[in-house]
Amino acid sequence: MNIGEIARRAGVSRSTVSYALSGKRAVSDETRRRIQAVIDELDYRPNAAARALKEGRTRTLGLVIPPASLRLTDMQLGFVASVVEAAARADLDVLLSPSGGDHDRSFERIVSGRRVDGVILMEIRLEDERVTRLRQTGLPFVTIGHTANPEGTCWVDVDYATLVARCVHHLTDLGHRHIALVNRSAELVASGYGPAQRALVGFTEAIAQRGLTGVDLCCADDATAGEECLQRLRDEHPDVTAIVTINEAALPGIQRALEQARIAVPADLSITGVLARHWAEDFRPPLTAADVPTEMGTRAVDLLLERIATPDEQPRHLLFTPPISLRGSTGPAPRR
Repeated sequence: MNIGEIARRAGVSRSTVSYALSGKRAVSDETRRRIQAVIDELDYRPNAAARALKEGRTRTLGLVIPPASLRLTDMQLGFVASVVEAAARADLDVLLSPSGGDHDRSFERIVSGRRVDGVILMEIRLEDERVTRLRQTGLPFVTIGHTANPEGTCWVDVDYATLVARCVHHLTDLGHRHIALVNRSAELVASGYGPAQRALVGFTEAIAQRGLTGVDLCCADDATAGEECLQRLRDEHPDVTAIVTINEAALPGIQRALEQARIAVPADLSITGVLARHWAEDFRPPLTAADVPTEMGTRAVDLLLERIATPDEQPRHLLFTPPISLRGSTGPAPRR
């Protein structure tokens, strides 16, 4: 059943039915009653677009994700899933939009076309033009991650600098003096990607504070790169006895390289980092790690709905600093 059939049975135009449903223009009481009688008779339920017109909202949230050409990491997919699930609980739809490179037109349509009530933006850089653009439009938005100057914006993030530093201190307390950071890709680090930059800051500061020897390595987000990274670490930095990582996608390759080289964890090499919990638990042995909260996407939706409902309220943010879960991958530094 559609508006055309209702209009035919009520003896009015399609536009009159649309006005009666949306409330955009006045319709006489008699005409409204006639239309309502047909609706009741046919048990018609206005679709989401009609409800949105009446409410002045689209009932859709935009989620801006990395370019489709890039494979999302498991952590990123977790964010997407939690956003979609939280939106569904609020009876909202989610419109996915890739950004970056050839996809900038998609982002611009989301921003300028008023196709959504608000936007959640992932993968934030310290200097991010997308955040600047959203600020200009006045469209409510929340970021997963935060820029170098996030004042006046809503965001949720993990405190990578603090957590990576805690991992270094944990390893130092176990006697490790030569520690490596396995970061994200060189391209992400160079672009100013927030987690990679802040992990490097936390690592560097903790290494200096404890008087250690530190090595920072960039690693692409895949298993092959992880395997190559560990081999390079063994060849070029044989004194390293412990690794801190935020690169969960590289872990399967690191695991494979460890097994091929018959390196025992933690007897020969300790590993820890900031990771999604199931990645840490699937490693052999399970990784000591600060587990990235699974509810970050949910909390981002909550903040965005607050912004949509009360746009004049002071923006809020949530910075997660989960404890380090001690598992089996860290132990005393081996004697060399």
